[in-house]
Amino acid sequence: MIKSLILFLISFSLSQFLLGQDDWMEEAKTFQEKLNQEYKDFEHSPLRDSSRIANFTAHEFFMIDKKYRVNAKLVKATKADTIKIMTSSGKIKSYDKYAKAQFEMDGKAFELTLYQSHRLREMEEYKDYLFLPYKDHTNGLDSYGGGRYIDLKIPEGDEIIIDFNQSYNPLCAYSDGYSCPIPPEENHLEVEVKAGVKYLKEK
Repeated sequence: MIKSLILFLISFSLSQFLLGQDDWMEEAKTFQEKLNQEYKDFEHSPLRDSSRIANFTAHEFFMIDKKYRVNAKLVKATKADTIKIMTSSGKIKSYDKYAKAQFEMDGKAFELTLYQSHRLREMEEYKDYLFLPYKDHTNGLDSYGGGRYIDLKIPEGDEIIIDFNQSYNPLCAYSDGYSCPIPPEENHLEVEVKAGVKYLKEK
């Protein structure tokens, strides 16, 4: 009886562990589905032109890969450090450097800066929003040449999960008239990040 109970508990614990392991993949799949739906939506699509929206089927993504979901150490700024980020339209947008995110990927150490928008933090809905623009060695090849973005939220502790599988392209990759922040040099990764949305130029 005791032996059977122990085996049951081990089996149950393992199944719960494996279920938890799959949660991150479901999150990535949900991200992809939502991004595709946004571009198909005639009212909110950044494609703007109705014929382009009608012809849009889905984005092409890199294969979802757990190695691109990293647990980063969050080193918060001790004082306000404002940065002016240039945009694709030539305008300047103001952000605070909220924290440095330090992590390892493939055994190598990396660091990225997480920013907080001056404008968005005044809105209740986005007061905990963090912006991560970055570039990597896939830009201009498999991904958009101007870099990609990841949306994050301020965590409770001093760690944050960065899932590069949820990287998306700036809106200006698809339509003119947008003012997209250009990833600062401090957020240029000297590595290929084969995760998230790809970018194929329209013919």
